[in-house]
Amino acid sequence: MKIFPTSDIKQLDAYTIENEPVASIDLMERAARAIVRAIAGRWSTETAFTVFAGPGNNGGDALAVARLLQEKGYRVETFLFNTKDNLSPDCALNMERLAALPDVNFHEVTTQFVFPKLTADDVIIDGLFGSGLNKSLSGGFAAVVKFINASPARVVSIDIPSGLMGEDNSFNVAACIVRADLTLSLQLPKLSFFFPENEVYVGEWRLLDIGLSEEGMEKLPTDYTLTEPLELVEQIKPRGKFAHKGNFGRALLIAGSQGMAGASILAAKACLRSGVGLLTVHVPFCNNGIVQTAVPEAMTDLDLSDTCFASPVDTDDFQAVAVGPGLGCSPETVSALIEQIETSDTPMVFDADALNILGDNRSLLSRLPKGSILTPHPVELERLVGKCRNSFERLERARELACNAEVYIVLKGAYTAVISPDKKCRFNPTGNPGMATGGSGDVLTGVLLALLAQGYAPGTAAQLGVFVHGLAGDMAAKERGVISLTAGDIVEALPQAWMKMQE
Repeated sequence: MKIFPTSDIKQLDAYTIENEPVASIDLMERAARAIVRAIAGRWSTETAFTVFAGPGNNGGDALAVARLLQEKGYRVETFLFNTKDNLSPDCALNMERLAALPDVNFHEVTTQFVFPKLTADDVIIDGLFGSGLNKSLSGGFAAVVKFINASPARVVSIDIPSGLMGEDNSFNVAACIVRADLTLSLQLPKLSFFFPENEVYVGEWRLLDIGLSEEGMEKLPTDYTLTEPLELVEQIKPRGKFAHKGNFGRALLIAGSQGMAGASILAAKACLRSGVGLLTVHVPFCNNGIVQTAVPEAMTDLDLSDTCFASPVDTDDFQAVAVGPGLGCSPETVSALIEQIETSDTPMVFDADALNILGDNRSLLSRLPKGSILTPHPVELERLVGKCRNSFERLERARELACNAEVYIVLKGAYTAVISPDKKCRFNPTGNPGMATGGSGDVLTGVLLALLAQGYAPGTAAQLGVFVHGLAGDMAAKERGVISLTAGDIVEALPQAWMKMQE
């Protein structure tokens, strides 16, 4: 699913109006009916609604919704804010349609506004401003937003919470953005929905199909998409009847240090559960017995050090290498990682302490094997690219890093972003808050390593690995709950996740 900048959404509307063809007022009516269906599916006619409509097309949507709700028997009070006597044509027409209803409770606010009394049983429909906003709200509209946020009523925003911008909110004013409980986004999500700091404004969000032109969406390019399962299922490689372990790659995992054997075990188990042919785990001597006992299917390769990664490994016999889980950042490990990078042409997965070492030695970024995969969480990314104001800037800097270093960035989070060297960004829909636990990233590293070793292209490996990792987490959460979920539970759910993908 494509995610378009808000400026392009206007183009999609125009393309649909011209090529369907459909009048803009009828497209607005189509959107309003979809919104009302969603609302009616949640609230009965016993619920009272208060609609706040702005002067533009978002306000026109809100007025149409108010009319349709009233026609269904809902109690609706509507306020249209027309302080500059400048309504959009479709908003003006929907005002006339609403005002023509019998017993309508409608107020056009041109100067003074008396705030209605609302209770926790009421629902506000926010239709003040849509996705075209490009500056913070101020004056009277800011006051209305603050009233909405202070009220006990639940809030449903049409398309996007009023005051929130579709992409970059770096210089927005938090107090002047509606805090919705539910956002009903028309046809497509907005980029800002995928940033954690905006959750408090967006709340739960749902997409409503309003019939925008499929052809128009196909033609219009974008750098942002939301991954859909079917596109990944088609990428999974079939296994021939006469296949043997040599067909599915040799993987090298460089992980663990004294007291951190668990990280290497989790990554190794996840790698083996994701189809690798042969796995070797490079470990310090202190972890050898632990890993061999916990993961008997894996081979071990001993470091010269008793306690940490201190000697690089010859990678000629391996199709893929992963480095980082539980590695530590001792001076010996730093030196060994630098030498490992300089002597390896094999695609590598960099995670955890390997990323921290890269952050302290940024000159290494240009020397990474092309097509490698970096898996930072936001703090680890900032060690690589510098401090960022918010998630939008963080995403943009990650895109620059992926392009400049010719690597893939897996920026971990609720909607993990897979960023390719061409700067394209694919958000992942699977996963849950229970996966915010120690070792979850080690599991992902093992999955990615297995896919690279099997010959998947780095971009495909990153997208598929992130999706299956999240899917396994979702399956584990259904059985264990999000509070009790551990990284080991994710490993145990990987077989079911891979089976579901193959189904």
